[in-house]
Amino acid sequence: MESVLSKYENQITIFADYLEEFPDTDELVWILGKQHLLKTEKSKLLSDISARLWFTYRRKFSPIGGTGPSSDAGWGCMLRCGQMMLAQALICRHLGRDWNWEKQKEQPKEYQRILQCFLDRKDCCYSIHQMAQMGVGEGKSIGEWFGPNTVAQVLKKLALFDEWNSLAVYVSMDNTVVIEDIKKMCRTLPLSAETAAESPPESLNASTQSKGPSACSPAWKPLLLIVPLRLGINQINPVYVDAFKECFKMPQSLGALGGKPNNAYYFIGFLGDELIFLDPHTTQTFVDTEENGTVDDQTFHCLQPPQRMNILNLDPSVALGFFCKEEKDFDSWCSLVQKEILKENLRMFELVQKHPSHWPPFVPPAKPEVTTTGAEFIDSTEQLEEFDLEEDFEILSI
Repeated sequence: MESVLSKYENQITIFADYLEEFPDTDELVWILGKQHLLKTEKSKLLSDISARLWFTYRRKFSPIGGTGPSSDAGWGCMLRCGQMMLAQALICRHLGRDWNWEKQKEQPKEYQRILQCFLDRKDCCYSIHQMAQMGVGEGKSIGEWFGPNTVAQVLKKLALFDEWNSLAVYVSMDNTVVIEDIKKMCRTLPLSAETAAESPPESLNASTQSKGPSACSPAWKPLLLIVPLRLGINQINPVYVDAFKECFKMPQSLGALGGKPNNAYYFIGFLGDELIFLDPHTTQTFVDTEENGTVDDQTFHCLQPPQRMNILNLDPSVALGFFCKEEKDFDSWCSLVQKEILKENLRMFELVQKHPSHWPPFVPPAKPEVTTTGAEFIDSTEQLEEFDLEEDFEILSI
């Protein structure tokens, strides 16, 4: 295994259809829901891109599962892209979309804590170790390449053990997003409301009326919404191009996972018909927490101009990501989808109000009843065997 991986070290994948320099144009560039005028805001644009957490191949980390690979070079690119999408959701959750990063500037403690979630150690909740081992339950051997949907399923399962970020992760099925199911999963009753709910209905109504309409309104668990799609057979169907680009304009956008066969990229925006992406195909040495508890973050931000590729060169298997911190963000997203996506004759995906009657009942995924948590729970592949069935983590796939 090591001999196979060694040839990927220090690799930077370059293809002829990737365009390095931004052209001199008056066109707008869209990056994760924000627009930049290239001609006058280039430095601001590059700063916005470099602020995204950039995860690449790493080497010399502790062997996965104790005896597995100590580098993910050659096979971990889609896992790294999944990490980047999730990290962007966590940045939006704790720091906001407008947060920016500056080299060697002290960052908020939330930023350091987010970064530590992704370090290449078995005790970090979204490490390459955790993702690779959770992939075993999805039928993927450690060291095997993942597709966009597999990464989405792995993130959904790992999020169940992440109490600090407390995300609700919804992965759509059959190209369909169900509003009713998402609201059922994300709405949580505050403690006062749960207590009140034990009282008779008359008492609850009186209490609600006396304290105002928001007294027992449900809280909203921040939503990471992932929509896996197949936008063609062997190549992307041009009919989907405009709708795909519209998704990067939405304020809730987390970009898209995709790329070429066995070469994954994290797409964060577009210029014209060219997609802008962060490339994980650079092998760097494992970075750990320092003695003061912080992480040297210099290698977690891409300071070079981002790469681009023509949208029609994209493999048709992709996964769109969106983040809705509050319920109003989700309602706004639904309105944008109705306006910009569902207007097309050949729709990229469907948005429906009610749970389809021919589907199994929707049961929000819950953390399995185990005595350990997080990384301790998935410390070896053997421990995954009793959780092979998807119902241990989530509703059954259809």
